[in-house]
Amino acid sequence: MVIVICLIIGLLSAMLGSIVGLGGGVILVPILLILHATTDMFHWATANTIVGISLVIMVFTAMSSTITYAKQKRIDYRSGLFFILGSLPGGVLGSWLNQFVETDMFSLFLGIFMFLIFISFMFQNKTNETQLSDLPLRKGFVRREIHIGNSTYMYHFSPYIAVGIAFVVGMLSGFFGIGGGSLMVPAMILLFHFPPHIASATSMFMILSLSTVSSFTHIMLGHIEWNYVWAFIPGAWFGGVLGAKVSQQLSSKGIEYLLRAVLLLIGLRLIYQGIFM
Repeated sequence: MVIVICLIIGLLSAMLGSIVGLGGGVILVPILLILHATTDMFHWATANTIVGISLVIMVFTAMSSTITYAKQKRIDYRSGLFFILGSLPGGVLGSWLNQFVETDMFSLFLGIFMFLIFISFMFQNKTNETQLSDLPLRKGFVRREIHIGNSTYMYHFSPYIAVGIAFVVGMLSGFFGIGGGSLMVPAMILLFHFPPHIASATSMFMILSLSTVSSFTHIMLGHIEWNYVWAFIPGAWFGGVLGAKVSQQLSSKGIEYLLRAVLLLIGLRLIYQGIFM
């Protein structure tokens, strides 16, 4: 019974995570924390174990999603390499720090973290179609031009700021086991004005590298329950492919609204769990 539940959780979390570019961990980790607090079947799902399993599974989710997004030509590889450069050392540090936190406190921290990300979207400016001439030339900035349908999107960013933000994202990813997409996608949209479709696809490209390094760190620390992790992998693979295909059919606003709803509902549930359960 537990194996079947794990398979379904892997499928649904990967599909939803792939749609919004979160990698699935932001769904899987809270669900396992909730099940740990409500049923004895998941007594093994402590904070350390959940994060380790989530990051191992995320390798397969991100791989399947990245392959699908690559075929759709939605990944900004050049920008993604800057994010990977900063996120990898942060992922190792966050994975090491995770071993020092208790499960109940971990639920509260994760819930607050997700709620703060939801609040950040309240300050979002609209990402509009723009022309290259409208953007001031700034020395040392990376400038990108993306075409989606009949729209042209321009965005630019400092590579130093990108690497710094990615380091923090990587550290939080290794600590919470959520892949980094829950922070990286909002950062791309809010700070660098990435179109949501490009942000979600580029995020999955970054998550593939980040989750591989972070999961290896958790394996070395002995945080993986191998008896259960294999049940999540098939669902995570197919969920990642399905999510990438569904995402292609959604509007940019649709992806943003879905991301907001997921962050708010799960964030509030984890805060309640961390305080009262």
